[in-house]
Amino acid sequence: MTVEKRHFLGVRRSVTGLAWEHRLNERQEMAALAMAQGHGVPDIVARVLAGRGVGVDEVATFLDPTIRQLLPDPATLTDMEAAAARIADAVLRREKVAIFGDYDVDGAASSALLKRFLSHYGIEAEIYIPDRIFEGYGPNPEAMRELVSRGARLIVTVDCGTNSAPSIEAAREAGADVVVLDHHQVGGPLPAGVPVVNPNREDDLSGQGHLCAAGVVFLTLVQTARVLRAGLPDAPQPDLLSFLDLVALGTVCDVVPLTGVNRAFVVKGLLAIRQQKNAGISALARVSRIGEPINTFHLAFLIGPRINAGGRIGDAALGSRLLATDDPVEAGKIAETLDRLNQERQAMEQDMLAEARAEADAELAGGAGPAVIVTASQKWHPGIVGLIASRLKEHARRPAFAIAFNPNGVGTGSGRSVSGFDLGKLVREAAERGLIVKGGGHAMAAGITVQREKLGELRAFFEEGASADVFRLQDEESLGIDAALAADGATPSLLDALERAGPFGAGHLPPVFVLPRHRVADVRFVGANHIRADLQSDAGGRVQSIAFRAVDTPLGDFLIKSRGAHIHVAGSLSANYWNGNKTVQFRLIDAAMA
Repeated sequence: MTVEKRHFLGVRRSVTGLAWEHRLNERQEMAALAMAQGHGVPDIVARVLAGRGVGVDEVATFLDPTIRQLLPDPATLTDMEAAAARIADAVLRREKVAIFGDYDVDGAASSALLKRFLSHYGIEAEIYIPDRIFEGYGPNPEAMRELVSRGARLIVTVDCGTNSAPSIEAAREAGADVVVLDHHQVGGPLPAGVPVVNPNREDDLSGQGHLCAAGVVFLTLVQTARVLRAGLPDAPQPDLLSFLDLVALGTVCDVVPLTGVNRAFVVKGLLAIRQQKNAGISALARVSRIGEPINTFHLAFLIGPRINAGGRIGDAALGSRLLATDDPVEAGKIAETLDRLNQERQAMEQDMLAEARAEADAELAGGAGPAVIVTASQKWHPGIVGLIASRLKEHARRPAFAIAFNPNGVGTGSGRSVSGFDLGKLVREAAERGLIVKGGGHAMAAGITVQREKLGELRAFFEEGASADVFRLQDEESLGIDAALAADGATPSLLDALERAGPFGAGHLPPVFVLPRHRVADVRFVGANHIRADLQSDAGGRVQSIAFRAVDTPLGDFLIKSRGAHIHVAGSLSANYWNGNKTVQFRLIDAAMA
């Protein structure tokens, strides 16, 4: 039986081309009412919880997630006991340990986590982060042999290794044991003869596939500490909860679902971050000029990009060194370097994006355009193509690739997908047909290496394999609305109540509210490409709103033309701190004629 869609305020097509739909069905409406009456939760907060599948009986524990309640037994993960035993053995034997990590935030956080844990027991592990451009993702045989030649008897790969069987075999042949701690999808035979802890293995029944690598590493440390309690009964135990700042950082920046134990990791990790126990995170907060309590927005959009800048255009190891150090002077120097690299990255991205958008708009002009946007240039930096693909995907509302070709005609490309379309599957099929040198990924993101002469065939293959699904998804695309709200009701107390229902992100989507029929009292350009609008209700209440990156978009054009008019606007609430005062700001994402 088909359920009739309920359009919010009758909006079937907003200025961004979306239908506005009630997020809650009738059953969830009843659950929200029961929550509000039975638990004293504000009506709007109850609607937010019910719209995300929280049951009436789960409200209390959901609003106060604890590690004790939500942490799974680490031993339920396949190979966990063998992995923990081998790491504990290295501690007991005082062996040299090397940590091979990834060059993104999750890899840096995971590497620092393990290094800090081993340091507690007096084991000074070496961290190795590969160069994104020259070595690529994951272990390579040369680097593994080099680590063994420097004395490593155990190599632990974090946030990588699942699909690196030849490289891990090279390390074993050179004389080291290997433990893999990862969360990526399996793309071939697992490394033989080594523990591979990955909740996304086909034979892992733990149900923890939503963990990022830092979460997997944390569970491994819990299990390893158990083993070491027996082997070193008189040794002081590490304060594992103090490591949750790093777990929260990896969880937010790797955009894994904020469900289950991940919610507790982030809630408790943010408390640890605010206590400024990690010198590296604190230094990044200072160079990012964060003058308010750190939240998930800061991790995702201010701190995370600075860590990533090292891996994109600088020294890939800077992030892990920063997060692992306790020296505030060293942390300050590294943070300043990453801040400078991030500014360089932003300038490069701006130039690349302008070129990529011009190419994409030319393809989209005069019709539906291709189902998958593919842009390419020999002038682009390969470390930034993922950011360009993400921006193009948002701009064109369809999967997009950006490819940087080197002078030899070999392109390094990155793709981003829209919800509902499995881009990783399409890329794997392209590899099987010989259209790309190599490629892989998951539903929402993928990476490819392609020869320039194959680019035309690849575009045609993408079009053939994606057009039906992508255009169907575009037709069905909608914006789920949690509730209507007046400017008068957008208060700091409501914001505080909503924050208890968070953190919001992947798998626990931020609530979207509509301000119905509000007058645009003022509208102006701010910053590089943002638009600020003052919205006023009929009762006289006002709220300040901002539409990020809205200049020269349908939303931005509509807002500028609507000065003095009454319009419907959709968006989310956020806190704005100024001179020690906390006010409510409306983050505007869509609008419609009233």
